[in-house]
Amino acid sequence: MKPEDIKLAADTLFDAERKVQAVEALTKEFVDIKVEDAYKIQLENINRRLQMGAKIIGKKIGLTSRAMQEMLGVPEPDYGHLLNDMIVNEEVPVKISCLLQPKVEAEIAFILKDELKGPGVTTSKVLQATEGVMPAFEIIDSRIKDWKIKIQDTVADNASSAMLVLGGKITPVSDLDLRYIGLVLEKNGYVIDTAAGAAVLGHPAAAVAWLANKLAEYDIALEPGEIILSGSLTKAYPVKGGDVFRATFDRLGSVKVIFED
Repeated sequence: MKPEDIKLAADTLFDAERKVQAVEALTKEFVDIKVEDAYKIQLENINRRLQMGAKIIGKKIGLTSRAMQEMLGVPEPDYGHLLNDMIVNEEVPVKISCLLQPKVEAEIAFILKDELKGPGVTTSKVLQATEGVMPAFEIIDSRIKDWKIKIQDTVADNASSAMLVLGGKITPVSDLDLRYIGLVLEKNGYVIDTAAGAAVLGHPAAAVAWLANKLAEYDIALEPGEIILSGSLTKAYPVKGGDVFRATFDRLGSVKVIFED
């Protein structure tokens, strides 16, 4: 894509979020868009947010299940940026009117204590560099109408990320095998799904290792203190006003998110 098309596509997504009005898929308008172009579009809007006063606090990893990768026809996950203005307190309701077509995903968040920079980052290195893990919800949202997206659309759209909610407890990883951490997901008091950590690339830390090695292609490191959302253990669930979701993780505690009209 030409630089002017990168800018135009970024403007389209930025305006869609600001106006809370979904737009047609970028892959319809820019038929030659590549994944590499999509990451440039993503970064264009992240830089715009930084200029407006936001700060990067971490990264999110998406498409960590084989089913999602096959659905979008890609061989690996994708990633987006987390900004300080995306964090929501557990006790503060999220207004549906601020979002387009939100869904929730229950995830294990890694809090880093050391730098991670690829290539050559392994699951073991991720665990050694981790201060602890926390229960988390990622609220995903698409600025693309009806979630009719290809991989280029979601990457350009900051990997469809909107907000994140962290539980109130951080747990060291030294005595945990995250593959076997169980999850019970509830909606309005009813269990709607269960899963285990191995649903994320076989091990949630493997997703973080993938990200560190992927970012090495751009000479970027994961920094101490960053929050890394490692990917959803279940499918994403649509939400509406009045919904309350709770994710309870074995040994990690729980996190909840409240939605209102």
